[in-house]
Amino acid sequence: MQNYDQIWEEYRDNLLTFIRKRVNYDDADDILQDVFTKVILKKNTLKQNSKLKSWIFQITRNTIIDYYRTRKINETLPDWLAHNESQDESAYKELYSCLSPMIEQLPTKYKDALTAYEYEGKSQIEISNVENISLSAVKSRVQRARKKLKEIFYSCCSIELRNGSEVIICDKDRNNCETC
Repeated sequence: MQNYDQIWEEYRDNLLTFIRKRVNYDDADDILQDVFTKVILKKNTLKQNSKLKSWIFQITRNTIIDYYRTRKINETLPDWLAHNESQDESAYKELYSCLSPMIEQLPTKYKDALTAYEYEGKSQIEISNVENISLSAVKSRVQRARKKLKEIFYSCCSIELRNGSEVIICDKDRNNCETC
């Protein structure tokens, strides 16, 4: 294994970006510190130095999961925030009403890979075995399906996100949309 200072310099920025996309911006630095603490404590579990990057990112994913598992909200929400929560719910309902017909527009190989992975919960390895294609082909199909779905969605609907991932407003453009 490399020196910890080298690992810190090499992975810090990428990990921080990865974490900030998934958690509250203010908590990202703390999670990054937790990740590097775990890297130091678990250094003996790394079996191959060539897998250092994937090992560190797996520790990061697990730390993010732990963050969400241990978070507890101890305060009651103010009325204005509770009201916005119901608006968020309607935004999600609006979003989901469009997704199914949009998924149907995808080419069959992309639609099958995406639905098996995202909705049926199959692993990419399972899909690879069932479809008799390589794992990298499955990964490509899922990513291409997501990209095409995003293009279809944005050509039809207007969406506003909070923190880059939480839907707060979803408006259908009924004049230009043939799907919704």
